Amino acid sequence: MSVPAVEPPYIRGETWDELLRTWEALDVPEGWKAEIIEGYIIVSPAPSKPHTYIASKLHRRLLPVLPEGWDVYQNVDVRIPLRSGVFQPDLVVLPEALMLDGTPETQAGDAALVVEVTSRGNAGRDRVEKLAGYARAGVPLYLLVDRVASQGPVITLFGEPRSGVYRTLWTGKFGDPIPLPDPFDQAIDSGDFPAG
Repeated sequence: MSVPAVEPPYIRGETWDELLRTWEALDVPEGWKAEIIEGYIIVSPAPSKPHTYIASKLHRRLLPVLPEGWDVYQNVDVRIPLRSGVFQPDLVVLPEALMLDGTPETQAGDAALVVEVTSRGNAGRDRVEKLAGYARAGVPLYLLVDRVASQGPVITLFGEPRSGVYRTLWTGKFGDPIPLPDPFDQAIDSGDFPAG
């Protein structure tokens, strides 16, 4: 028996194109971000100081291990295929040439790595919807820095997406070195990540 395709839910019953136009027209306050996650427009406030601190530390630690021609970016909207969303990861590693190619859109699948740092308000989306979205997009590596996990702060590296599902490559706690595989092939420090 075949299952009919189901469109994701849209706010106010809008089509994908209408939802995308609404998202593009939003006047989001400085520091806030607007994303489309599973057919909903989600507007989030500026992250907390600990959140920003972790993202900044990761940014600096990724720079020396990047392959030639790649860079780390913040505030980049990446499109998720099959019209499920437009995410803005805390960090994304993309080819430099892609950032200068003149096209207005960036596809998530062009990234080598995406990083999300959880906050109390977004943790569920980072753990579930974004995990699934990045896997569907074929992003090779997804690093989830979960500051607010119930068992305490935890870092998980997901990879090898197949059929829209990631495999867990590594899990550790704050303070453990994060082993990044090819194309990085180096561990990066998490010893100064603040919890909570």
